[in-house]
Amino acid sequence: MFVQVIRGQVSDPGQVRDALDLWEEQLAIGAEGWLGSTAGVTSDGQFVGLARFDSQQAARRNSDRPEQHQWWMETAKLFTGEVTFCDSSDVTVDLNGDPDAAGFVQVMQGRGSDPERARDLMAQNPDEWAAFRPDVLGSVAVGHEDGGYTMAMYFTSEQAAREGEHTEPPPKLQAQMEEINKLSIGEPEFLDLRQPWLYSP
Repeated sequence: MFVQVIRGQVSDPGQVRDALDLWEEQLAIGAEGWLGSTAGVTSDGQFVGLARFDSQQAARRNSDRPEQHQWWMETAKLFTGEVTFCDSSDVTVDLNGDPDAAGFVQVMQGRGSDPERARDLMAQNPDEWAAFRPDVLGSVAVGHEDGGYTMAMYFTSEQAAREGEHTEPPPKLQAQMEEINKLSIGEPEFLDLRQPWLYSP
């Protein structure tokens, strides 16, 4: 899988939502290899989007389409500053349910000292985690250069996610969480999408 992570500041979330709706209605049908997109705007106007493709080649073919270029030229005008793009084929997907049914998505961005170890830890005890946090429908973890990462967590609702955050995990899962936290360099950034825009073919 290949993921493109897009970020930028916007002044009118509704206009950006309309632009993405338009893409789904008119351009998605020609985007071979497109697997889906997650996007939204935080309460302070930060847009974040994750576009998933089955390969880097598929993403490049989509970007090279004239209609895609035209759509982006218009959509880019809705941003108030620089738009950043981070592409990666280092993608890990974990599903416990249907992410397209999520009522709340939290995107985390940060850096870790040992991405391989973090990946191994996150893959441990999936059944126990699913039982402990039934509010988590799934996640998409994207690795970047120098230990950077973007992770999108899909929850049934924000209320359920907040309640889950304050529930103490069993000792085995607590130890797992503590080791993952020790691998973090600095504090991660949290981007809360309270009205996530979820698209799929």
